[in-house]
Amino acid sequence: MPQKSPSYVERGYSGDFGLTGLTEQLCSPDHSAADLATDLPAALAVVARSADGSDGEEAVELGEDARRLLDGPLSEGDLHTVWLAAAGRTFDPAGHGMDVHTWLRAVSDLATDRLRQNRRSYVPPPVRPVRDEDLCGEIVAEIRGFAAELTGATGLPDLAAGLESVVTKADADLGFRLFLRALKVYSVRVPKARYDRFRELGERFGYPVAVVRDGLTVDWPPIDTMRRETEWDFGLSRLAGNAHQDWLESTARREVRRVADADEPGQSPGTAAALLLEDALRLLHSPLSDATITTLWLAASDAALRGDGRDRLRLVADVCEERLREVAPGYTAAVPPARTEGADPVMREVREAAHTVTGSAVSPHWQPVLAEEAMAALEQVVGRVDPDLGFRLLLRVLRALSARITREQYERYEALGERFGYGEYHVYEVEQLVRPDNSGAQPRG
Repeated sequence: MPQKSPSYVERGYSGDFGLTGLTEQLCSPDHSAADLATDLPAALAVVARSADGSDGEEAVELGEDARRLLDGPLSEGDLHTVWLAAAGRTFDPAGHGMDVHTWLRAVSDLATDRLRQNRRSYVPPPVRPVRDEDLCGEIVAEIRGFAAELTGATGLPDLAAGLESVVTKADADLGFRLFLRALKVYSVRVPKARYDRFRELGERFGYPVAVVRDGLTVDWPPIDTMRRETEWDFGLSRLAGNAHQDWLESTARREVRRVADADEPGQSPGTAAALLLEDALRLLHSPLSDATITTLWLAASDAALRGDGRDRLRLVADVCEERLREVAPGYTAAVPPARTEGADPVMREVREAAHTVTGSAVSPHWQPVLAEEAMAALEQVVGRVDPDLGFRLLLRVLRALSARITREQYERYEALGERFGYGEYHVYEVEQLVRPDNSGAQPRG
């Protein structure tokens, strides 16, 4: 981490912040570009609102960002060029008889005034610029890689050089965020591989995901359900994990939509819906009986919703198709064929787990689903539909049953998860079920 203080996420930020958060507000559709271009009081009012965020706490980053630029040996020309790009020309200090240094001092003063409302003795601390040589070099390389595109999009031929100056002479953190703002404001297309590098840099700075992702024009590859790009659960097993006893028929569609919308930062838009849809279609068009599918859903989700299991899957499919029409209209879902390869090791795990949960039930205080029934349904999924889906649902059923597993079982689950291409934290969700007296190793959770 380039910063020793708590990350921006730990400090409570979920979106952009500081000076780049201010430029985002200036570019917001809520503000008239024509008014801001001619009305200094309106621009200062936006600064005041930005500083007032989180009961004045957001003034900390706003003031420090302004002072980072003021303290760096940056020319007025570099500052002016970078400010115009980040703010999308919605407000140009030069049009109001002031240079950018003067404007930044006004921003810093407003931030300090807001913080003194909370603590009258507040004195702005010395700035803490990030100037790690290797990190600066990585960001400069990214800026240079987009120099031509930035010039063409913004009409500012010195923009890349100005951004480099901010990174190397003032602060790498703020310089990277200003670079991202310019890419977003002018809709510069970013290849997926470069976007992934941006996300890695953002993680090193402790940014919320939205600072890099939101508003960036990424050249996403077509959706491929074999390329999941998620560290956690996905598809129908994820939906089951999100279900709860308080689900109502009137809100079921909204709950499904919440999972269908939940693309991970590295996924092409619509991937979460496509993965969920594929699972639903596999079961909808499988030879499994309606009763078996209903048992599966209730056992894996521990949800109160009753009724025909296939009806539930039709709702899931409908919601996913709606989402895909919105964000990936070129995607065509086909009924996936049954898969049986790789079924034997999963079947062994289902049968071994079945011996440890005999006599238990999901939701024992209301119309219980017996563990024996759940395990029999899982065997059918593994042997007749898809061992990948069957294994994911097994993990969910074990959690719903609060089963106890051995360390050896858990390690085999990890190996199966790796074989199926699961993310780092997918199988980890059941480590809490490992019996602590089975070995010296304790669950990480």
